[in-house]
Amino acid sequence: MLQLSNSPSHPLDHPVWHSLASGWSALAQGNDRARRIDPLYGPFGAAADDSADSRAALAALVPDDGELWLVGPDALIPPPGVTVLRSATLAQMVAPSITPATSAPPTWVKLDERDTADMRALALLTRPGPFAPLTHRLGRFIGVRDNGQLIAMAGERMAMPGFTEVSGVCTHPDWRGRGLAGALMRIVAQAMLDRGETPFLHAYAAHDRTIALYRTLGFEVRAELPMMVVTRRRLAMGSN
Repeated sequence: MLQLSNSPSHPLDHPVWHSLASGWSALAQGNDRARRIDPLYGPFGAAADDSADSRAALAALVPDDGELWLVGPDALIPPPGVTVLRSATLAQMVAPSITPATSAPPTWVKLDERDTADMRALALLTRPGPFAPLTHRLGRFIGVRDNGQLIAMAGERMAMPGFTEVSGVCTHPDWRGRGLAGALMRIVAQAMLDRGETPFLHAYAAHDRTIALYRTLGFEVRAELPMMVVTRRRLAMGSN
């Protein structure tokens, strides 16, 4: 497994920075030292390198009343003057190919602006990861409805030349255990492969069952990356 260094050489070692410099460039705020995505689309930020100037520039992008999510080398040490809300280790997985399904996929639909409220509600209920008001515009999302209710979805988030992230995968609690998430992930990831891109995703490294599920789809762990959520807010004594 890849060992992360302060000088990542592969774009997936520093996925947020490379997304902000390419697929997300139109949504990037900041400069060549540090950038973040427009907060309406998500909370992610990254520095160009680990120099003092870049780390200071990254700290300046942390909102006064919100959070900034860091993945990879930026999350090894917090930027100066911020408070760490939480940290974790992520398993970064890639799929050179997708394992064929053994049963027919569910009936699914492509989601668009008309589905925004339902997508946001499902994401807030299930918390598959940060899902800002315009996250659904970062890529193609598909979903399954039951009697009009959106019960499962999956889509795309980080994007850079040759790689696209599978993200926003979630199922309503009342419909879990039916294979909907895996089925939608297969469809989303296969579409990436058909475009000549390698699908990748991030899962909490401690979630063995989740990682095992993703392995059945064809994903394998390529690296473990640190993740850190920082803020400028001061936490009360005893807060977690």
